[in-house]
Amino acid sequence: MTSRLLAVAQYAGVSEATVSRVLHDRPGVAQATRDAVLTALDVFGYPRPRPVRAERARLIGLVLPDLSNPVFPAFADVIGVSLIQRGLVPVLCTRTSDGVSEAHYIQMLLANQVGGIIFVGSSFADAGAEQGKQLTERRLPMVLINAADQNLGVPQVSIDDAIAVEQATAHLTGLGHERIGLILGPVGHVPSMRKLAGFRGDHDLVEHTVFSMEGGRAAANRLLDKGVTGLVCASDALALGAIRGVRKAGLDVPGDVSVVGFDDSTFMGVTDPPLTTMRQPVREMAAAAVSSLLAQLDGRPLVGDEITFDPELIVRGTTAPQKS
Repeated sequence: MTSRLLAVAQYAGVSEATVSRVLHDRPGVAQATRDAVLTALDVFGYPRPRPVRAERARLIGLVLPDLSNPVFPAFADVIGVSLIQRGLVPVLCTRTSDGVSEAHYIQMLLANQVGGIIFVGSSFADAGAEQGKQLTERRLPMVLINAADQNLGVPQVSIDDAIAVEQATAHLTGLGHERIGLILGPVGHVPSMRKLAGFRGDHDLVEHTVFSMEGGRAAANRLLDKGVTGLVCASDALALGAIRGVRKAGLDVPGDVSVVGFDDSTFMGVTDPPLTTMRQPVREMAAAAVSSLLAQLDGRPLVGDEITFDPELIVRGTTAPQKS
């Protein structure tokens, strides 16, 4: 028992005596300290004290579409740390190639009496009507970051996609580019539709594809056939694929074609050439999502359904003036 107390105490940053007081539900322990000890017990797989076990679970689901897009792990990292600091335990759920779906994860989270769910680049609407009904009936606290679908009445945190495309297009226009193509995600994907709404160029120069490098490459090839000299992409992965397509066509980036990405994912500053992209304020958006979730857990009223953040244009080496 002593080694168990010591391990929990060291993880929570408290004394063994404090751990003992929490285990025996004795007064005189601050709520933040108590939460830290309870979190440590969860981490080590030790049972919580009986009076606390009846409380709503401190588990929080963190649902992402995949981990191949670097922006999703970036969100998961910041959100996970923030939840742990507040005595909550994040449970990472991501769709897999072997068929583990959002519906499966939601059923698992509900079965384990999860306290709330944060969806990143996804939404409970993807999971199906039955899961959505269960979440609504249980009034489970939820927050959606850059939701893939319309989810009216659910708190959301989003980047201003229309402004992002306007800024990216203005950047390319200022460099003398007149035929600018837009590479988006699938038709119906809400962030892509919002980006399309901000595009003031020729809609014949818009391509929809899957979010992957191969999708970006194929879409870029189709747009190159239409004579574009500038490409605005809905993700950095699409942008990297577009650059590959430009090069396979025997053209140079940015000498012949300029490319702008979206997200400013990890390592985009050290690609060849470094990628010009629209940066999402990941840390600020994650903080807003966690704050919204905590407000719901505490029963506090929310101000509005959606919080919107402005993107930032990060100019690097994949954009240049159009050749005269």
